[in-house]
Amino acid sequence: MKTFSITDVGMVRQVNQDYVYMTNQPLGPLPNLFVVADGMGGHQAGDYASKYTVEILKRELKQSDEGDIEKALVSSIKTANREIIKAASQDSHLKGMGTTVVAATIVNQMMYFANVGDSRLYLINQGIVQLTKDHSLVEEMVRLGGIKPEEAKHHPDKNIITRAIGAKENVEVDFYEHRLKKGDIILMCTDGLSNMVEDEELFHIVQGGRDIVEAAESLAETAKENGGTDNIGIVLVEPFADEVSIC
Repeated sequence: MKTFSITDVGMVRQVNQDYVYMTNQPLGPLPNLFVVADGMGGHQAGDYASKYTVEILKRELKQSDEGDIEKALVSSIKTANREIIKAASQDSHLKGMGTTVVAATIVNQMMYFANVGDSRLYLINQGIVQLTKDHSLVEEMVRLGGIKPEEAKHHPDKNIITRAIGAKENVEVDFYEHRLKKGDIILMCTDGLSNMVEDEELFHIVQGGRDIVEAAESLAETAKENGGTDNIGIVLVEPFADEVSIC
């Protein structure tokens, strides 16, 4: 397995509120963990929220004796939600903070992942498919038939999210599983990338890179060339990169 992550403050923001994390070392029931979080809130609250959420996930998973991956992952995200709300209530500088989160683990050929908010997980192979669903106002409008999918990309309310860590006492976490195959590349990112670069271009950049390091750096640069109006957080995973085909 090959992995690489990168964050960039972008061209407009003063503070980087995106936080990425990855490890190939076991955390409790998980053999590995990949996380992207996009913080929100004034002053330093957003970057605190994203980093603190990842720290809680790591702690909770490490201590977990839960054998079921879904229960372990969802439970750790819900604990992070409670602790973010508690921290915000105790410190006026952190009031109103929150973060998105998308977290994944790979077990043999299966990928298990969960998300809250509009940070995304894509699967890239012959094409590109977004496997997570955005918890955003425009996505709800698309689902209800109010607007067409192509209108959502440039809708004025596209940054309004309907779920976040720290927003409500009881957070709803989406959980997925997906069987991986040879040649798959996983792209996890914040909306600072997905809002700046069309899906088709994401696909061509990832497939055109000499390796995932070059691909990730090219993705960040392209987002900045296209305006870079937000922070950029990226994790790329090539699950079967080390496997040699025998002809």
